Amino acid sequence: MAWFEQRHQFCGAELRLAHITDSHLFGSRDGCYFEVNTAAHFSRVLNALAEEQLDGVVFGGDLTQDHSAASYALFAELVAQSALQCPLFWVPGNHDDLTLLAQISEGQISAAKYLQCEQGDIVLLNSKGPTPAGWCEAAHLRELQQQLSEGAHSVLAFCHHHPLPIDGYLDKHMLENGPQLLNTLVNSQRVEALIHGHVHNAYAQSFRALPVYATPATSIQFAKHTRDWQQHNTGPAYRLIHWTAQGLHTEVKWLAN
Repeated sequence: MAWFEQRHQFCGAELRLAHITDSHLFGSRDGCYFEVNTAAHFSRVLNALAEEQLDGVVFGGDLTQDHSAASYALFAELVAQSALQCPLFWVPGNHDDLTLLAQISEGQISAAKYLQCEQGDIVLLNSKGPTPAGWCEAAHLRELQQQLSEGAHSVLAFCHHHPLPIDGYLDKHMLENGPQLLNTLVNSQRVEALIHGHVHNAYAQSFRALPVYATPATSIQFAKHTRDWQQHNTGPAYRLIHWTAQGLHTEVKWLAN
């Protein structure tokens, strides 16, 4: 099946999305990632999102930390038990298994990768490579370019890995062909922004005038601007995206630790 074959249509004159990422769940609700109970943090975020009157949520990858099938089942269980009512979509992270993601993609959790609304189109990309670093396969980039060439509406793009260096430890695991992806997006003259996860903190950058935003993790955050891998429990966070006829607005919201 082609990556963008499954689609979802939003209704309404405005679109309210949330982007959440890097939950790093374990097979047990008691699992801790650097002393943070990731299931508890994830549940707090889901409860906060339920109050935001959202049309959809995009999960940005790295669902699992222990790579167990039980961690995927826990993700689906936490979503189902939350008050969140809107559909949840996903892109894969370097920790994730596409087969296990597909297995939980039913009902509220959707495998759709091409989302459409009155304001434009949303593409959910696959940056998962053979190593912790990201890589967009040539066939995937060709399919993306084809999709971008066929429409005229504005586009919002999501992926897991960061395509631009952040001057930090995780640059060793960034999207290795990031410039190729970014040029594909910019050259289409349709893309409004690219939003990603992976870096466990908030960033705002640009590439040839294309805004590139990073969303903090629901689990634990990584210190910025250091080559050392430093973790800080500053609380979970999520990104809100409000898309109207006047344009695209986005902001990060933090939950108190």
